[in-house]
Amino acid sequence: MRPNLKFLLSICIVLLVLASGFIWYLLHQPGSLMEHAGHDHPAADIKMTQQQYTCGMHPMIITDEPGNCPICSMALTPVKAGTTGQSTSATTAGERKVKYWAAPMDPTYIRNEPGKSPMGMDLVPVYEDQAASGSTISIDPVTAQNMGVRTALVERRDLHRLIRTVGTVDYDEPKVTSINAKVDGWIEKLYVAETGQMVKKGQPLLELYSPKLVSAQQEYLLALRNRSALKDSSFVEISAGGERLLAAARQRLRYWDISDRQILQLEKTGQVRKTLTLYAPYQGVVTMKMAMLGQFIKAGQELFQLGDISRVWVYADIYEYELPWIKVGQQAEVMLPFIGGKTLSAKISTIYPYVEPKTRTVKARLEFANPGFELKPDMYVNVRIKAHEVQGVLAVPGEAVLHSGEKQTVFVSLGDGKFEPREVKAGVQDQEGFIEITQGVLEGELVVTSAQFLFDSESKLREAIQKMLEPKKSEQVAVDSHDGHDMSEEDLEALFE
Repeated sequence: MRPNLKFLLSICIVLLVLASGFIWYLLHQPGSLMEHAGHDHPAADIKMTQQQYTCGMHPMIITDEPGNCPICSMALTPVKAGTTGQSTSATTAGERKVKYWAAPMDPTYIRNEPGKSPMGMDLVPVYEDQAASGSTISIDPVTAQNMGVRTALVERRDLHRLIRTVGTVDYDEPKVTSINAKVDGWIEKLYVAETGQMVKKGQPLLELYSPKLVSAQQEYLLALRNRSALKDSSFVEISAGGERLLAAARQRLRYWDISDRQILQLEKTGQVRKTLTLYAPYQGVVTMKMAMLGQFIKAGQELFQLGDISRVWVYADIYEYELPWIKVGQQAEVMLPFIGGKTLSAKISTIYPYVEPKTRTVKARLEFANPGFELKPDMYVNVRIKAHEVQGVLAVPGEAVLHSGEKQTVFVSLGDGKFEPREVKAGVQDQEGFIEITQGVLEGELVVTSAQFLFDSESKLREAIQKMLEPKKSEQVAVDSHDGHDMSEEDLEALFE
């Protein structure tokens, strides 16, 4: 048994030696696995250099290594080739240049230098080979020319607007008067019997018979006689009491709108009048007449309404989108088309703080002197308001901004047929069609102004951008095949679709 054991041990040792020699030979052959492991492959090196990582919530964060987002701490995801708009040659040639700085939580807030965002966060650099939105759209120059793509420069402009609207003439509210009786009685005589009649201050309106007024006259005459009888009294209190009684009777007549002239006439004649006349306290046009001859009226009942049209108001209708251009004190012109196009000038005195529910407009009030009564209440006039000028703001043509309902988007030309969809914040729009851009673009950039029919609605905008940014199935299949995996029948069908 011992010789056989030694023989088997010798055979095992020989086999181990032969296997070790064979393995050493394979490892030291040209092009062997050891040589591959000791030298980096150029293609693999390029692939590793091109692979970058970004945050799904903050696409402006792009790093060369995996990790977490410094803003929201979410795991970074690999960036697919062709979706970041970065140039490999630019990143490998040298240091990347910062194009501008953007706020992490608001990509429309961009500046030319580092600093803080309105929320207090540090601005993040956006490089020239990088899109702030994390994606770019590439269009062949020939295709862009066939589509008629045009661009315009983002520049500083002075925006102005001339607002043309319609106005309505109305009464001066403080000069509208309501006349009513303060005592019960009957109308014995009516001097003002027509609506639209011009009434002057102090002009008689009607004669009123009232038993209370007759009694008040009699009491006044009695107080007058009593004062005459007691004025020579040796007692001061008695003579003073007669004066107080007379003053009380006189004040009672005044409270019932009996004028001092009528009271003086009553003192002179000493006769009680059956009727007393009511006079107009103000001048104006009779806009409403409720009094009729022989009518019985009660205290507090309205008889006339007078409107003074020597000065009138004009209400101009301002639409909601025009409100940023309107301020109190602005110069306005009112044109009278029915009087040969006569023009009157005034300033905006009041902008009412509410919207008319029927017209959806805000009233701006103009005040005019109307000595010749050319402006008549409820008349329509044309109004022109020269709005204040907005100076030195960034502006783009109105057709460059796409309104999707919730946000505004422009397409910024990056050159070489690349376009970046960028969200912006728009301001006022002037009469020449330029829109103020408060955030989102920098001076000197180019924005697309034509071929916007491709994105004429919110759904088409989202669909078009999604189709342009999503990698095709063929590209994905080609990448999988390049990685060394076998292609299935489904992959081949997708490739040829």
